[in-house]
Amino acid sequence: MKRWFFLCALVVLAMGAGVGVSWWKTALRQSGPLAEARAIIVPHGGTAKLAADLAADGLIARPIMFRAAAWLTQANGALHAAELEFPAHASIDQVLAILRTARPVEHHVTIAEGLTARQIEGVLAQAEAATGAVGSIEEGSVLPQTYDYEYGTARSAIIARATAAMDKDLAAVWAGRAAGLPLASSRDALILASIVERETAKPEERPHVAAVYLNRLRQGMKLQADPTVVYLASGGAGVLDRPLTKTELGRDDPFNTYRSRGLPPGPICSPSLESLNAVVHPAASDDLFLVADGTGGHVFSHGLEAHAAAVAHWRALAPSAPHARPD
Repeated sequence: MKRWFFLCALVVLAMGAGVGVSWWKTALRQSGPLAEARAIIVPHGGTAKLAADLAADGLIARPIMFRAAAWLTQANGALHAAELEFPAHASIDQVLAILRTARPVEHHVTIAEGLTARQIEGVLAQAEAATGAVGSIEEGSVLPQTYDYEYGTARSAIIARATAAMDKDLAAVWAGRAAGLPLASSRDALILASIVERETAKPEERPHVAAVYLNRLRQGMKLQADPTVVYLASGGAGVLDRPLTKTELGRDDPFNTYRSRGLPPGPICSPSLESLNAVVHPAASDDLFLVADGTGGHVFSHGLEAHAAAVAHWRALAPSAPHARPD
């Protein structure tokens, strides 16, 4: 008889345990309180702090159950601190899986082609998920492209990546340059590419614009590139909301290529990889002159007479246009 009661008790306990396990599993899979999918910044700290923070963010409703589940499943891996994306009504099981295996949310910042250092500093200052001061950026030192980063990444780290990207691509471009270029170093190529970048709004024109300036360098002519004077007149901002004045075009400064021969002492923006390639692989052309055509492009000429006619035509179309370049 006693044996019979003992067996009955074991059966009842087993059934109770089974019901308890079933209830536990069901509870862990129940929909959570998060109304809609969103990214949540998961901070560093112990499980107790984590549970309290996630509850405060509206992700979980039962911090004690979350802590128990995290402890019971700790063999599945550590819980990571990061900005993570959670689906709407994520269960505790889902939350734990995301904390252990999901990749952090990826943010992006785009450094557009042809931006000056000052403009790039402004772009990075607006990268809200990044941290820390931007600091001073050397003109032409970063490669224009889109960079991904995680929440909390230092802005200085993004700059370091962009600088390394420029160093790498510039070295590769220079190593594969065409023979006979009137450029002494990769820095010369960078400087000229920055001028080409700001000179034309049409990417397909870059090799032709580069050819004009390289031809002028070969002949010892002044570059007479308006973008260098704009850079000087704008204090490095790179843009003006008005035409250049005669005073600015006559200013005695190394960046004024109407007054100084050769390349300016430094870049005037961060050029694209395409502009770098245009400089080291220019178009096959003997043109020495170019003037804006009113569409963002240029009319190219070899001789002064043809160039003068192009300038006269442009001035007739736009009498208040900036000084023709080069002439």
